[in-house]
Amino acid sequence: MLIACGERLAVAGYAVFGIDYEGHGRSEELQEYQGKNKFLYGDSMGGAVCLLLHRRDNSFYDGAILVAPMCKISEKMMPSPMVVNVFSKLEDLIPKWKIVPTKDVIDSAYTDPAKREKIRNNKLIYQDKPRLKTAMEMLRTSTNIENNLDEVTLPFIVIQGNNDIVTDPRMCQTLYEKANSIDKTIKLYTGMCHGLTTGETDENIAIVFADILAWLDDRIFASHISSPFH
Repeated sequence: MLIACGERLAVAGYAVFGIDYEGHGRSEELQEYQGKNKFLYGDSMGGAVCLLLHRRDNSFYDGAILVAPMCKISEKMMPSPMVVNVFSKLEDLIPKWKIVPTKDVIDSAYTDPAKREKIRNNKLIYQDKPRLKTAMEMLRTSTNIENNLDEVTLPFIVIQGNNDIVTDPRMCQTLYEKANSIDKTIKLYTGMCHGLTTGETDENIAIVFADILAWLDDRIFASHISSPFH
């Protein structure tokens, strides 16, 4: 059975909040959680969002969990540099055209056949080629992050499968090496692909979440020990 990431973290005792992107959902202020540790969690493009949020205010969050973050789109998913150059000249003329040649992300990210089929049958999942403007913005964002990895200073764990062909696993190691964070952890999983928390076998997903929860628990424990109120 596929268990959502938020459910797993909630069962482990963590309060989980998702970003309400513009035009989606509704949030109310939750004063009861003021003063608690705040951790970012981002998967793929969400990992890029986490790093951008951290750059906006590098002292607000206590850490980040970066799952196959979009620090660099894999060359296996990218069109040639010449095509990218042409697209850059067309993106404002035909921003909504679905003309970007790319491999099927679902096939590339989901190794478990049953989970892949479940995603295929989810009508809320976008399964077409990316629109031109969207693809170019994602490329610019990942390039910007790749060029500024030394600005990362918050504690983080970055995890990725070494068979990932959606985001580049080598950039995971580069992030770990270049980040100026004092507390940083890297986990590379042999034989796993992009969908570490949703597309792998149940056994592999359990391994990944055990590492995530162990990292979180260690930091919560350390913060309680250092607090003058404990």
